[in-house]
Amino acid sequence: MSSKDTTTTPDNTPGKTPGETPPDGPGESSAALSALLRVLGAVERAGNKLPHPFWLFAILSVLLALISWGLATADVSAVDPAGGKTVAVRSLISVDGVRSMISDAITNYATFPPLGTILVVMLGVAVADRSGLLAAMLRAGVAKVPARWMTFALAFTAMVAHIASDAAYVALVPLGGLAFRAVGRSPLLGIVVAFVGVSAGYDASPLITPMDAVLSGLTTAAAHTVDPGYVVTPLSNYFFSLASSVVLAAVITFVTEKVLVKRVAALPPEPEETAGDTAGETGPTTEVELALAPEERRGLRHATIALFVFLAVVVVAMIPTGSPLRGEGGSIVESPVLSGIAVVLGLLFALLGAVYGRAAGTVRGGRDIPDFMAQGMREMAPILVLFFAISQFLAYFKWTGVGQVLAIRGADLLKDLGVTGPVAFIGIVLVCTVINLAMTSGSAMWALVAPVFVPMLMLLHIPPEATQAVYRIADSCTNAITPMSAYFVMALGFLQRYRRSAGIGTLASLTLPLSVAMLVAWTLLFYAWWALGIPLGPGAPVR
Repeated sequence: MSSKDTTTTPDNTPGKTPGETPPDGPGESSAALSALLRVLGAVERAGNKLPHPFWLFAILSVLLALISWGLATADVSAVDPAGGKTVAVRSLISVDGVRSMISDAITNYATFPPLGTILVVMLGVAVADRSGLLAAMLRAGVAKVPARWMTFALAFTAMVAHIASDAAYVALVPLGGLAFRAVGRSPLLGIVVAFVGVSAGYDASPLITPMDAVLSGLTTAAAHTVDPGYVVTPLSNYFFSLASSVVLAAVITFVTEKVLVKRVAALPPEPEETAGDTAGETGPTTEVELALAPEERRGLRHATIALFVFLAVVVVAMIPTGSPLRGEGGSIVESPVLSGIAVVLGLLFALLGAVYGRAAGTVRGGRDIPDFMAQGMREMAPILVLFFAISQFLAYFKWTGVGQVLAIRGADLLKDLGVTGPVAFIGIVLVCTVINLAMTSGSAMWALVAPVFVPMLMLLHIPPEATQAVYRIADSCTNAITPMSAYFVMALGFLQRYRRSAGIGTLASLTLPLSVAMLVAWTLLFYAWWALGIPLGPGAPVR
């Protein structure tokens, strides 16, 4: 890996950026790109016709009511292989069904597994975010990295940035362009690397993220169809997610350096009259944008110390066999630290944000902390609204028995066909990858497919944690190529800062090689994980 785009000839023409890729040059008029643009156009048109996820689940609830009525009328049932009990479909369009929908609505929402988890975690994340800690962490990750390591550093920082949820896009994508330009490389590459790292690697991180809390809650709800006592924690995929973040950062680096750099450098520059206005993007301005202020560096030092103190206190407190932080019989796997990881994470984020804020001057008093939390909760409003629709749909799905019957029949079909877990995994990846092109909300899609996939594979003796890990792959990789994502459009806007004529095809043609490579590499990593039998997380076997 070279420290520069060595094939790029420096050019100081005003408005022209070294190594830029013209969106409409000869190389982009290839048949492959034309086909890609047609597919993306079709996806965009189809996706634009989809209703808001809230209404989507409302419509699905109506369809479920009609389906349950038809199946119940036909006396459709299945025999649960676990207990030999016959499970019959119940109709929502019945006296009992209507009563259940009305009387259980509040309970369905209040007991929805992801609800409490995500709210508690986000209370802490809001403090870390509003205090400036998360933004400072991201900037520190790329501010002083040598040019030859910039691609990997930016890609891995994107994996860490997932802790900031969707805010990672806003914080890191523009910084990617500035960081690459600061070391003499094309800012287009920096924007693409940052965007793909955040989007296509969205469900991989070396840290526990809010998405872990959401997915584990939905998986738990789906697993209850087969085992009402089954619990999937936010740590259930941690080992796999940690390894994935390193592997994906390496894949992004390899494809960028071996494919995208050469492609960008080989194409002619954009005409000057259409070049983006890059004046002021280099020199002192870039340094100011990337460099941390003295108070920010002080805040990060204090937050780092607080992190190690917090971890040390937790570890020391868990050492005694009779510690209240251990589970029944002194078990660490069943420790309340793991089962209540949402509370621990919320406290940790709040502590680090408060310590950083006091040192950096962004937190001036105790009143600021609850104010930050309140601001964070206000931003959660769209998710809370969506959760209401999802919680009702999942409750109906469980009450009618449609999910359980479908899972039993589906598992029986897979057994009759001789389909094993590894083959089923490929099917899940392909189905969810295609759905993700139009439905870019990871939580909404998992809420849609988990009630079918999780119990079906549980009946094939595949743990819910493994099914969730496979879903992570499909949910992430195509995020970087679908124009249905609001953040795809946002990344295009940042790209146009350096190339005004850049369009959807420009960004998609740069992200597609990375997206495909990540999908293949991540899938192979899971199969290797499966073959070796490595736990996916604490107390979470892969098979």
